[in-house]
Amino acid sequence: MELTADRLTKQYKNKIAVDRMSFTLTEGVTGLLGSNGAGKTTLMRLLCGILVPTSGTVACDGMDVSSEEYRDILGYLPQEFGYYPEFTGRDFLLYMAAVKGLPRSDALRKTEELIELVGLGPAARKKVRTYSGGMKQRLGIAQALLGDPQVLIMDEPTAGLDPQERIRFRELISELGRDRIVVLSTHIVSDLEHIADRLMIMKEGRLVWQGEWHADEGDLESFYMSKIQN
Repeated sequence: MELTADRLTKQYKNKIAVDRMSFTLTEGVTGLLGSNGAGKTTLMRLLCGILVPTSGTVACDGMDVSSEEYRDILGYLPQEFGYYPEFTGRDFLLYMAAVKGLPRSDALRKTEELIELVGLGPAARKKVRTYSGGMKQRLGIAQALLGDPQVLIMDEPTAGLDPQERIRFRELISELGRDRIVVLSTHIVSDLEHIADRLMIMKEGRLVWQGEWHADEGDLESFYMSKIQN
């Protein structure tokens, strides 16, 4: 499976948020690094088909990313996801499973699996409005995994997680990346140091570096800084 962008551009009036980016992603974890305002969220929305590019194309195995066919294999966690505060965590996941068209039996089974996977078991019957920021983020991660997506796109997924939650999340993403395309954007370099198979570094809407990063090249923070300072 390949997710391919060709000269992908998104312009808002006088600001170019994504500037002629071209790349091909395959199975594994791709880390998208860049400071706040670099254009990461705009790129993620283009990859999900939420935004229409000003020019260029993005497709997955020939499927346009705006198609229902692509959305059936997509899991997405936006930087801020909407939830229903009066729903319990379990009810929210069941609702999202119905929206995604999962059969009832599959929805029930997958909901229970994901509740345990993200560590929300004790809070599953509590209303989402009572959740901490980290718990809401874990719920968002769980909803992105409904339907066993083959393309998983996550925008700043570790925001609000405590150190132990971050470790658990990194282990989960490393496992998921074995047989699907995972794109994970962050401005926290340490989130990617041990799990990214590939890196893309953005600065002011441009892709300034992409490729594999290896620990023997030095620490990732220094490597990242060297690329954005050029």
